[in-house]
Amino acid sequence: MSDQTPGRQQARPSFFGRLSLAFAAFFRIAGNADYASRIENLPDSEGPATAPKSTPAAPATPSAPETKPALRVLKEASPEAALQLLGILQRDARLVDFAQEDLSQYSDAEIGAAARVVHEGCRKVLREHFMIEPVLKETEGSSITVQPGFDAGAIRLTGNVVGSAPFSGTVGHRGWRAIEIHLPALAEGHNAHVVAPAEVEL
Repeated sequence: MSDQTPGRQQARPSFFGRLSLAFAAFFRIAGNADYASRIENLPDSEGPATAPKSTPAAPATPSAPETKPALRVLKEASPEAALQLLGILQRDARLVDFAQEDLSQYSDAEIGAAARVVHEGCRKVLREHFMIEPVLKETEGSSITVQPGFDAGAIRLTGNVVGSAPFSGTVGHRGWRAIEIHLPALAEGHNAHVVAPAEVEL
């Protein structure tokens, strides 16, 4: 039987009122088995409290083990080798001097003359310490087809990249690949952070 008065809707309790009722009901159900039995048999708002019998579920098909994407291990670069190369470029090409100079006070002719010296020195360093070859043998501007399974670290696709390989395009840059590296061994105790020593004239 409903506790509502005919023609009058029962006021709904507030949130804190419902919270207080929930605590009271919890302790009463825990300490009174008869009361707990009556609560268990109360109908809910959509029908009887007893749940309908469920049909036995079909046996689950064993799924394939989940494959996690492989984590890319980042290798820490050696700062000594980079500093050593920077020191060689400074010694033979004055690269650091050129890059650190404020070129706004020089004319284009003066900058061009300095750039020629830097270019010749950098070319000398590359020839003495590296063996370099192009990534692609095709000349720039020629047509090329990039086959499936290409090395994304060696060939970078630009422009409208849609779909999957093979891709047809034009060589914009041949790329460069270092085949051999010949850097001199560092003496024990050498401070590679000093790219170029200061000079004091006596």
